[in-house]
Amino acid sequence: MIVFGSIVLLIYLIAMGGLIFGYQKIPEFKINPVLNENPNTYFTIVIPFRNEAKNLSVLLNSILQIDYPKNLYEVLFMNDESKDDSVATILKELENTGIIYKIIDNNRKSVSPKKDAITEAIKISKYEWILTTDADCKLPKNWLLTYNEFIQKNDPLMVVGPVRYFEKYDLINQYQQLDNYSLQTTTIGSFGLHSPLLCNGANLAYKKEGFNLVSGFSENNHIASGDDIFLLEKFKKRHPNRVLFIKSKDAIVITQPQDNWKSIINQRIRWASKTTKQDDFITKMLGFIVFLTNMLVILGLLLSFNSPHLISFFICFLMIKTSIDYLLLLQTSMFFKSKINISYFLVNALIYPIITVIVVLKSLKGDYIWKGRNYN
Repeated sequence: MIVFGSIVLLIYLIAMGGLIFGYQKIPEFKINPVLNENPNTYFTIVIPFRNEAKNLSVLLNSILQIDYPKNLYEVLFMNDESKDDSVATILKELENTGIIYKIIDNNRKSVSPKKDAITEAIKISKYEWILTTDADCKLPKNWLLTYNEFIQKNDPLMVVGPVRYFEKYDLINQYQQLDNYSLQTTTIGSFGLHSPLLCNGANLAYKKEGFNLVSGFSENNHIASGDDIFLLEKFKKRHPNRVLFIKSKDAIVITQPQDNWKSIINQRIRWASKTTKQDDFITKMLGFIVFLTNMLVILGLLLSFNSPHLISFFICFLMIKTSIDYLLLLQTSMFFKSKINISYFLVNALIYPIITVIVVLKSLKGDYIWKGRNYN
């Protein structure tokens, strides 16, 4: 147990250290107001929604605050069988605002409503650059200006953007915030190592031309989730040097956390269930190492009750893991201008392994509930 645990911990440290190193290699991008005096990139913003009336006001208000010529972008709201006042909310909030937008009923063709919505939106979009986000998000004022300058300077085909949660100070929300920091560090760090592993559809941009070149979501429409990850895999296979991360505070999209543990687990099962379907070997191996390390935390705690000689090793194992995790999260929290609450961090150091193991085991079965629908 001690030898095996030591080997796993060493591999985990190397992997996390590599991500920290990769994170540092991505420079922060800051917009130049002079270069943005005459923006010339046209965007189609795609927002799928289903029963999001309670969240839409925040999103719509942020759209109204976007600093970008209104004639250079359109917003396509893709309605996925909403039963609440979502459509009425959009119409009311955007009436006589000058925002160019459409509300379109989703054309379901697969088991993935979101992929169907995005595919349909791209077909009717007027502009070359597609920007996807979610209905429970808040968009930054300089979102489009930042993407415009980044695109003009780097000539990418896909741009992955940063995402964080609204800040709330209780255990359930701090768990999600810290978990998101780890995912963002993995995302940015993997880009720094020239092997992108993750992205988030709440802040993702790509050229329509690129989407069509990789045949969109074909080959993975049978998987309910993964409208972002599978597309990333396709883009980086075909154009690895034109898939970039925009590490800019002006591009940070803020999203709503889940409000209960059941929803958190279902959300993460949805995320994890697509991992086994990914082609990327590094992604699978990293996921396996993270799972194994967290499994050993639980096993170490349980075995220590009956094997006192393991207590010192378990304490050492947990301290080393917690230390590298803290360093991993610290740099990302600083980028998001947030502070890590030590008390919540230490509590989550014990909660996270439990949630991780539950999610991984449940994801193997593949059943979960999301947006009021059952998926398998």
